[in-house]
Amino acid sequence: MIRRAIPNMFTLGNLYCGFLSIVFAANQQYTNAAILVLIGMMLDSMDGRLARILRVESPLGRELDSLSDVTTFGVAPAFLVYCTHFTNYGLLGFFIAGLFPLFGAFRLARFNVDAKTSDKYFTGVPITAGGGILALLTLFHFPDIVITIVFTAMCFLMISKIKIPGLKEVPLPKYGTIVTLFLGAAIYFVFKAEFHEFPFFIYLAIFLYIVFIVHRFLKKRKSTAMGNKKAL
Repeated sequence: MIRRAIPNMFTLGNLYCGFLSIVFAANQQYTNAAILVLIGMMLDSMDGRLARILRVESPLGRELDSLSDVTTFGVAPAFLVYCTHFTNYGLLGFFIAGLFPLFGAFRLARFNVDAKTSDKYFTGVPITAGGGILALLTLFHFPDIVITIVFTAMCFLMISKIKIPGLKEVPLPKYGTIVTLFLGAAIYFVFKAEFHEFPFFIYLAIFLYIVFIVHRFLKKRKSTAMGNKKAL
């Protein structure tokens, strides 16, 4: 019974991060709000993996995951973007911001009923990625026009038929190592430094991680090409 509840606890933690993000955004603590969306992403990536490891996957867990995703990666980022950028558009900005969770909910529903779902790729941008990108953009303080373009693009890319490669096809390092390093660095910055320095760590970590992914990807393609030449 306890083993079955462990993945759901991570899912509910993801949902709670979404709620807290909305509360922080409402109180004009936008950096904290964005960070909570990113923490929700980490929790969201862990619940499904834990369910598979513990062999406790269930329809309840999948439905709970979708409901949590709508809140944390749909409603929370949209509200954050509205508070930081779309308030300048008046009532129009209010209605535009509401489109993101609508498109995201449709994308999740389509994913849940799609019998042709593949582990190799996603059909359309996942709402988790879309919400995370919006949260990151608010941390970098981009101009309103840039946020508006990316926001609109994410809405349509989520419901598009574009094939997005799944993470299982990208040569990433061991997941446990990533999580351990992230949590360790987060704890250090929270307790040994000022909280406002934490976003800087996120920028640095993401940059280094992207460089690592690109390096590994290019290295793998080069080795594959050399192997094909030898076969010929």
